[in-house]
Amino acid sequence: MPDPDAPEAAPRFRDKPVSFVRRSGRMSDAQERAWDELSGTYLLEVERDAAATSIRPGSTIDPAAEFGRAARLVVEIGSGQGHAIVHAAAADPATDFIAVEVFRAGLARTMLDADREGVRNLRLVEANAPEVLEHLLPEASVDEVWIFFPDPWHKTKHNKRRLIADGFPALAARALRDGGVLRLATDWEDYALQMREVLAGAEEFEATFDGEWAARFEGRIMTAFERKGIAKGRDIRDLTYRRRPRTP
Repeated sequence: MPDPDAPEAAPRFRDKPVSFVRRSGRMSDAQERAWDELSGTYLLEVERDAAATSIRPGSTIDPAAEFGRAARLVVEIGSGQGHAIVHAAAADPATDFIAVEVFRAGLARTMLDADREGVRNLRLVEANAPEVLEHLLPEASVDEVWIFFPDPWHKTKHNKRRLIADGFPALAARALRDGGVLRLATDWEDYALQMREVLAGAEEFEATFDGEWAARFEGRIMTAFERKGIAKGRDIRDLTYRRRPRTP
């Protein structure tokens, strides 16, 4: 029982900018119904810290318990409307997938599509991605981490919000098993260059491609978002890295 005379703990605040702006866009009636009816099937309940999309340090899930089996695990960060991960989960029922997204409407759409396709090897997390990698996922539990078309924050004054920056590789490396794969894609060239520079300086990772860029990941379906970038004349850049073995 808490001591009523004990001093209150100081409130916790994030000490670095997040890679998103929390918007409260209205969900459609179908999305509201999906949230109410399908959250129990797809949404992982997590313990929060100070912010609505935070993860309490020390609160870690057991993927095998969540999915009811031990299987390969793929985590997509910034899953958006869920088109890529629902397609992947439907095509590979032997693998388990976790979608990480902060926008509730996108998660609701993902649930709708997953349920329509009969996908059951998928779970969703409404949370800030770095905190998921740092706290929610057990160390060395993930086979692949996917980050496709993260917000480029293309104005120079906003670059500090970019997800792939100094400090991020260590979080991804913590969650990935030895030999696990980190897949990145963007249609903003300067962000692609930043990604490559950041990962080149990460001792935990080695590139799996020769030359400047990796081949397009065949497991990523062509989404409307990617088509939009192509239509605007932007080249799609893929990067792929392997997690080096941990040192004893």
